[in-house]
Amino acid sequence: MGIQYPNIESVIARVVTDKPVRKTPYQVKGVFMRQYPNATIIPFLNGDYRDKYLYPRVQVKILNEQIYLIGVHEGVESIISLIEKFDILDFGNITFEIQNSDIEKYSNQFVPSEGLIRYRFITPWVALNQRTGGRYRFITNQEKSSYLNKLLGHNIVFIANEVGIDFKEKIFTKINVSSLFPKPVDEKHWGAFMGEFRTNFMLPNYIGIGNGITRGYGSIYGMFNPETFSFDKSGLQEESKKFHPEMIDKEDNKIDSVNAGDVPRPRRKRFSSQKKYRKKNQRRFRNNESYNPKSKDNSSGNYNVEEKTKSGNDEHIYENSEDSRFNTEKHHKKQHKN
Repeated sequence: MGIQYPNIESVIARVVTDKPVRKTPYQVKGVFMRQYPNATIIPFLNGDYRDKYLYPRVQVKILNEQIYLIGVHEGVESIISLIEKFDILDFGNITFEIQNSDIEKYSNQFVPSEGLIRYRFITPWVALNQRTGGRYRFITNQEKSSYLNKLLGHNIVFIANEVGIDFKEKIFTKINVSSLFPKPVDEKHWGAFMGEFRTNFMLPNYIGIGNGITRGYGSIYGMFNPETFSFDKSGLQEESKKFHPEMIDKEDNKIDSVNAGDVPRPRRKRFSSQKKYRKKNQRRFRNNESYNPKSKDNSSGNYNVEEKTKSGNDEHIYENSEDSRFNTEKHHKKQHKN
């Protein structure tokens, strides 16, 4: 395309254990924080970097009852370093022996493509929060598809900007969800969808898009045949080799685009006043001390970003959000007990 983009790396680490892992990502992160408190990955997991990185650089997933660690840009080396230390994972009520770890490292991620690349959501894409869900409820089905396309486009532009890709091209999106009626997620009444999409942007496999990223939502896998999809790692890789980007048909009424330059950059929230509470809870967690519910807890890992711009009569809401409750020491410790 003639434009030189920075080389953004990503890493995928699959942890092979002696038994199926039926834990949440937060339980797994809690064990990492307890067993490896001085590892370079810990600030990416405990909220220390949330005022620096709005998009999580390290993502922990439980897929097919296996642990996956996904690293983006600054988070890559911390994952590789942690993998080298692995021996066992002790959850208290169960211990997993680490038999092997598969690591795949990729270069030149997060760059535009001249054609459309196909991706599938392998965990629900939480596209709607209370605000966007309220608007979505009162538009027509035809408008719903377009609305989701634009939300997805904004999600992609946000991630690209977050990792340092500054571009002005149009992001084309063409989404195909299994149902236009979202399934409610958690007590926040978020709206989630399953399906696939195409876009002219290179995204690493397994990264999260949308809301609830650090809870494992919105995970994607690219370039495969949806008719034969099954969650088998080797099968996914073989299927992905058969597919190549397709031409962008601007006349397709199912495709939408957003101008990258028109998507507002989210404002970073200031968390300096909360650091003393966060560090206090970190010490409690490492020392296995009890949590005092009466003490003030502002140690929230809030990746919630909502920006809106007026374009004619249309209000575009962009979000990439994370619930503040789910990135605290209190929550990690509570999950660890379950």
